[in-house]
Amino acid sequence: MGGFEGHLYPGLSLFFYGLYHARLVFRALICNCPIQSLPHHTWSTGRWARLWQIHYVGLVKILSACILVAQELYAVHGQFVLISKMYHQRNFLYRKQWQHLTLYVTIFLSGCVNVVSQNLLSRRLGAALERGAQALGMFLLLTLMVSHVQDSEGVELQSHLLLVQAIFLLTLVVTAELWAPDTPQLGVMKAFCYMMIGSWLIQIGFMLYKPISGHKWMDDDKNDIMFVTTFFCWHVAFVAMLMIWIYGFSCLWYCYIC
Repeated sequence: MGGFEGHLYPGLSLFFYGLYHARLVFRALICNCPIQSLPHHTWSTGRWARLWQIHYVGLVKILSACILVAQELYAVHGQFVLISKMYHQRNFLYRKQWQHLTLYVTIFLSGCVNVVSQNLLSRRLGAALERGAQALGMFLLLTLMVSHVQDSEGVELQSHLLLVQAIFLLTLVVTAELWAPDTPQLGVMKAFCYMMIGSWLIQIGFMLYKPISGHKWMDDDKNDIMFVTTFFCWHVAFVAMLMIWIYGFSCLWYCYIC
């Protein structure tokens, strides 16, 4: 996820995906229904009824992955190859770009699983398949991010280490969901972690490439590195307050309006 756009677009995708999960889990808590039970638009009738019953989360994932892949390939200058063949040497090239593409392909496959499970399979089998695919995807993301910070330093290293911690927590949550599905506590934590990771990715993009102050962050300045951790804590507090606001709006919507 090199460059400003490489952090912005994945961050927005993860943040809005977290908002979607927050909506699902709070609806389940208020309406006393399973978290994986997706709402159907029962008011739609006629020839377009089947179209309104399709769940678009998987399709949005697939579209997002295709956009991210196109953005990554557009940013590559020269011939995009895996191994060079110059002077009888075999060197791996574009290592970070290949890691990004591996992550995006994982998102694409997760979207395919969502489309199949939500529209073709039964609710019980589809939900189990989605949870398994989600846990596998998060494990791959954690593995890639641990390797991704090997040649980083200073502000970039500190910001990505904090990101790895959030991804590790999310990996534990989605893994626990394999044995404890439809648990509200895990659902709330999953939504929180998705929004936390997404908002922090956006913050990393601004810090490294477009600082709001107009002054570049210094890797040799301990104050800048300490402020990175402070900003991360502010993001945690911001997402926590946002979760409270979403819960309050959900109570108002499902109890009094809907």
